[in-house]
Amino acid sequence: MRVSVSILITILFVVPVAAEPNQLLWGDTHLHTSNSFDAYLNRNMTADPATAYRYAKGLPVVHPFHRARVQIETPLDFLVIADHAEYLGVIRHIVEKGIPREGLGLLDRFIAWRAEKLIRGVAEDDEGGALFNSLLPDTQDVRAAADNPPSSPIPNFELMQRTTWQEAIQIADAHNQPGTFTALIGWEWSSIPAGANLHRVVFTSSDASIASQYQPWSSADSMYPEDLWNWLDETSKRTRAEFVAIPHNSNISKGYMFDETSLRGEPIGPEYAQTRARWEPVVEATQIKGDSETHPAVSPDDPFADFETYTHYIEQNPPSYEAAAGDYVRSALLRGLAIEEKIGFNPYRFGLIGSTDAHTGLPSAEEPNFWGKMARDSTPENKLASWRNDGGPNGWSMSASGLAAVWAPENSRDAILQAFRRKEVYATTGPRIIVRVFGGWGFGAADAEAPQVAEIGYAGGVPMGADLRTRAGTGGPRFLVHAAKDPKSAHLDRVQMVKGWIDGDGTHERVHDLVWSGDRVPDAAGAVPAVANTVDANTGRYTNEHGAPTLATVWEDPDFDPSQNAFYYVRVLEIPTPRHSVGDALALGLDPKDIEGPWWIQERAYTSPIWYRP
Repeated sequence: MRVSVSILITILFVVPVAAEPNQLLWGDTHLHTSNSFDAYLNRNMTADPATAYRYAKGLPVVHPFHRARVQIETPLDFLVIADHAEYLGVIRHIVEKGIPREGLGLLDRFIAWRAEKLIRGVAEDDEGGALFNSLLPDTQDVRAAADNPPSSPIPNFELMQRTTWQEAIQIADAHNQPGTFTALIGWEWSSIPAGANLHRVVFTSSDASIASQYQPWSSADSMYPEDLWNWLDETSKRTRAEFVAIPHNSNISKGYMFDETSLRGEPIGPEYAQTRARWEPVVEATQIKGDSETHPAVSPDDPFADFETYTHYIEQNPPSYEAAAGDYVRSALLRGLAIEEKIGFNPYRFGLIGSTDAHTGLPSAEEPNFWGKMARDSTPENKLASWRNDGGPNGWSMSASGLAAVWAPENSRDAILQAFRRKEVYATTGPRIIVRVFGGWGFGAADAEAPQVAEIGYAGGVPMGADLRTRAGTGGPRFLVHAAKDPKSAHLDRVQMVKGWIDGDGTHERVHDLVWSGDRVPDAAGAVPAVANTVDANTGRYTNEHGAPTLATVWEDPDFDPSQNAFYYVRVLEIPTPRHSVGDALALGLDPKDIEGPWWIQERAYTSPIWYRP
């Protein structure tokens, strides 16, 4: 099944990206700075938006916790600083500048004085983590909690938020360099009723002059996604701003992120489905708090389903983790097919990206250069202590993930947002794996080795994120797939096609191995044996003696039924490499096999689907 790819290697590694109809851009749409209350309370007191942009551009910065100089290995092309709209900049403002006294009466001045004293004391005594935990949900009734959004008793709370927002958007404009580096303005709407993670990152292509006309919508305004979408619609009409909202961490949503009903418990109808699809064209499939592609409980026949599984709900006294179909991307794509059969529209017709959700101000997704979720997570000793003390989330339960890959004609705010809208984007868990996939009806085997793969793909089919409608001939759809390794990372193990479809018996999924490295032969059931694992737990090293730098093929669906709605997305796997926790364990003199998390992983990429619609 290996394809000769000598010509492909020349194209991918010698010819400039500009020769392609679209260039490949790498970025993070989900980074928190010291303006996020939970980041500040967990010892990120200095990595502000300006620091984050400088780090993303490749400049050295000072780490907010251990104060050493740190630097990203490969700079990003774009970044969204997505600080929480809730308490936006408030904790930092109180500690550094105090609570503004403008317009306050005597009682509110006293309350402000007490709040300053409390919060500054917590910051000075390093008790921010305890204060953060006290703010987490403490009820199990999701819908009742959604009806009671949080509020703040701190005087001039909204004034501090407005001040922070206005400063942040001006910093974004100052760092935006069209064609070189794109600083996209955004925030996070952090709805989490009773611990059900329903968070969305929102970003816009507009500049500070437009963003200054609104204050980010927060879960204090409403915990219901429909209300967020309504606000986006109203604000877009009023300001002419364009927005994209991105759900994240569906893996800990308790089944509510991709449910069969709305959060209010109402059946999903055409209006709801169309509104959701309009504002949420893409979801975050992988990040620091785990992978959301799928889970063994919902994809039991997929041997690669158990990857960076995260099982910690964000709440006080969380229950044991239970995976639900509404938690995972693949199940949601299948559920979308079923909903479309009933109402004529698919609310879960989305593309896939990855991002970090780092709260350090440092968008780090490089396995050997990973600075954790919170600033506290940056030292091996803190990770060890947290792991030993309570069994909850800690630096080793976090994943060094992920990145958003975007095919766009240029590196600019508008071009990136439009790529998200048409879903010509994909996710990786950190490595910059290059992936192209086109669906069509006439691709031939020789196209897999053609030097102008993009030209052939666009001319003969549709790219990731698009619909494949017109059927030509009598065969099934053919997919032109090219994948190339990150030059700084591991070789590739295999390329797979994940297919989902619906028939009279319901929805189904199947994972096909399309092309793989070496001379491995599938077994009787069609399964390709595992690639050799060269990771040495004693040294934390691996070799590239196995795997392939590039893999390419044209694959035709052997089970195609032209009457059935279906989706297809590509998953690319690297050979095994050391997980970030291995380096920590070795530095501490521990056996990497004895600490939390696997000691080796197979990094991967997930493309946005291509849908076949009769």
